[in-house]
Amino acid sequence: MFSAEVYVNRRRSLVQKMAAQDAHGIAVFLGNVDAAANYRGNDYKFRQDSSFLYFWGIDEPWFAAVLDLDSADECLYGNDVDIDDIIWMGPQPSVASKGSLIGCPATAPLAEFDKAVAAAVASGRPVHFLPPARYYNQMKLAELTGLSNASVRKVGPVAAGGASEELVKAVVALRLIKEQCEIEELDKAAEIGYWMHTEARKGCKPGVLEQEIVGRMEGITYSQGWGPSFTTILSQNGETLHNHSHHQIITPGRLLVVDAGAESNTHYASDFTRTYPCSGKFTTKQREIYDIVEQANELAFSLTRPGTSYWDVHCATVRYMLEQLKALDFVRGDVDEMVACGISGLFMPHGLGHNMGMDVHDMEDLGENYVGYGDERQRSPLLGMGNLRMARDLKPGHVISDEPGIYFIPALIEQWKREGTDKGFVNYEKLVDYYDFGGIRLEDDVLVTEDGARRLGPYRLPIKSSDIEDIMAKE
Repeated sequence: MFSAEVYVNRRRSLVQKMAAQDAHGIAVFLGNVDAAANYRGNDYKFRQDSSFLYFWGIDEPWFAAVLDLDSADECLYGNDVDIDDIIWMGPQPSVASKGSLIGCPATAPLAEFDKAVAAAVASGRPVHFLPPARYYNQMKLAELTGLSNASVRKVGPVAAGGASEELVKAVVALRLIKEQCEIEELDKAAEIGYWMHTEARKGCKPGVLEQEIVGRMEGITYSQGWGPSFTTILSQNGETLHNHSHHQIITPGRLLVVDAGAESNTHYASDFTRTYPCSGKFTTKQREIYDIVEQANELAFSLTRPGTSYWDVHCATVRYMLEQLKALDFVRGDVDEMVACGISGLFMPHGLGHNMGMDVHDMEDLGENYVGYGDERQRSPLLGMGNLRMARDLKPGHVISDEPGIYFIPALIEQWKREGTDKGFVNYEKLVDYYDFGGIRLEDDVLVTEDGARRLGPYRLPIKSSDIEDIMAKE
C-alpha cells in the first residue's frame, strides 16, 4: 500500500477527469471477493481487482466504495470482523482504520453500499461502473442496477445503460501514466522476473522435464513476491504463442521459449521472454533467425521515446524483420508493399507489445481498444498489425513490453499458401525446411522517460546469441 496521499490524489484526479466529460452521478467500485477452488473455505488465492486497488488501496476481499462525482464525497464499505472471524483469523483492524490509511474517513458496513447504489438508481442519478472481470461482481452489479448480466459488461455511454465509457476513459487516462511510486514497484517486479528467468535458463538442460523448470522458476516468484503475473509459457513448441503445456523433456537441437513474469507483493507485474537452445548452442539456422529477432528487439527499444507512436515502432520493427527475411530468401519483393499488405503477420502474428502495470496486460479488462488505441488510431484488420495491443503516441510514464518474434507455424503457412494470402511475396519452398523449427520471441519491459526510454529492473537478462551460449556453457 502507498501513502494515503497517493490514493486521495488519484480519486481527486478521477473526479476532475469525469467533470471534464460533464459526467454526473456516482462512481461505484466493487472489490473482488473470495472464490472457492472446490468448496467454501478452500479458496483460490485472493487477487484484488486492479482498479479498486488503484483508487482504494485495500487488498482484501469484500470491500466496495462509492465516489460522488457531484459533491466529491466518498465512502468505503466493508464489515468489521466478528468473534467467528477472530477465532479463525485473529483480531483484525477496523474498516474505519483501513479507511484512514487511504485518506477516506467515511466508512460504513457493506450492506450500506447496496442501499447507496439503490438510492442513486431510484433518484435517477447516473451510476458509473467499470466492466467487471469476475462473475460475482457482474451478477452483483446487475442486481444493484436492474440491468442484465450482459449489459453490465458492455461499455458505452452511461446513459445507454451498462458499464460507463466515461469512467473507463477517465481510469485509463490515469492508470496509463505511471507514478514514481509505481515505477519503483515495477522495477521490483522486474528484478523478481530476472531471477525467475535465470532459474529457467539454468534448468534448460537435456533430459529435464519442462514442468520441473516451471516449478522452480515459479517458486522464485512466491518466495520474493505475490507469484507469477500470468500463466507461465515454457515450451519447445514455440510456434504456439501461448503454450501452457509443460509435459515434454528438454531435447537437444530444439529451442525453448520461456515467456513468464512475476507479480510483486503490491501487484505490479513483469513480463520477460527469452529463447534458449536446448543443446546450449544454436544451430546455424537457429542463430540466423535468433539474431534477427534480437536486433529487432534492440531497434524497437531505440525508437521508443515520447512523441513517437508505438504503431510506428511496430511498423519499423516488422519492416526490419522482413528485410532480413528477404535477405535469407523467405520473402521476395518490395518490403514496403509487404508491410502494407501485412505479410509480417505470417511470421509474427502478434503485436510488438502491450501496456503493463498492475495487470500484465494492463487494464485490458476495461477494453483493449480504450487502453491501447483511444481516439488516436483505428485498429488494423491485418493479422499481426491487428493484434498490436498498444498503438498510442508514447508519453513519459508509459510502461510497455518490447517483444518481437519470428515463428514458423505450419498450419498458418499452409492456409496462406492455399488461399493466396501472401500475394506472391512468400517463398514457400524455403519454408518447408522450417516446419519443425518452432519459434523465437525476445521480450523486455520498457519505461518511456522524458528523453527516451529505459528497460525496467536493475539487471537485464542476457539476450545476444553469443552471450546466451557463453553463460549456458558456464552454467
